[in-house]
Amino acid sequence: MIWTAAAALYLLFRLWYDSWRGPLTKAEIDAFFAAVQGKFSGGNDPAVLRSFLEADDGKEFVMLNLVKVEQGVVADPHTGEPVPGPEMMRRYSDPFVRALIRRGGHPGMVGRKVGPYVDAWQVEPDPGWTIFGLMRYRSRRDMLAMITDPRFADHHAFKLLGIPTTFSFPTQRQVSIYAGPRLTVALVLALGAALAHLAVLAASA
Repeated sequence: MIWTAAAALYLLFRLWYDSWRGPLTKAEIDAFFAAVQGKFSGGNDPAVLRSFLEADDGKEFVMLNLVKVEQGVVADPHTGEPVPGPEMMRRYSDPFVRALIRRGGHPGMVGRKVGPYVDAWQVEPDPGWTIFGLMRYRSRRDMLAMITDPRFADHHAFKLLGIPTTFSFPTQRQVSIYAGPRLTVALVLALGAALAHLAVLAASA
């Protein structure tokens, strides 16, 4: 029973963590763009996003984000009260990460910048990046669901004030020396089941 329960828990984890619905359909993509028509900002080209969505393979991906966090004080968009830029950024990022986790995504790695460009050519000057983040999405469908979630309408203003400069692009892992959640969860459940099994054997001896 112990090992059956561990296997069942792992199955439930995989049902939540993995994408099972396949690639986006044309109808889903068209419905998304109809829902967000006129809402693209910051020079983002809807055609670029559409190309990414139409090439959907139904698999997970990792979004690489370079972020410049506002270091000064900004005005709260609702009250006008002065708020430190990093706190304003967190008012957006904290709800975003919680919503990402609910949809099987999670931060893969987040870090701060500790120096200027040391190897760069044919790129714009460093605008003053503050942090980088690798965010795992279960699927492109989940990304669209988060974009159109009405609960994020108010948080978008926090993003614009707390993050004056950013760019992001999707990636898929090819080489990694880190164990991912699939293996980590399997090992934790196996360890827990083994310890429980030993405890039962010891109690019955």
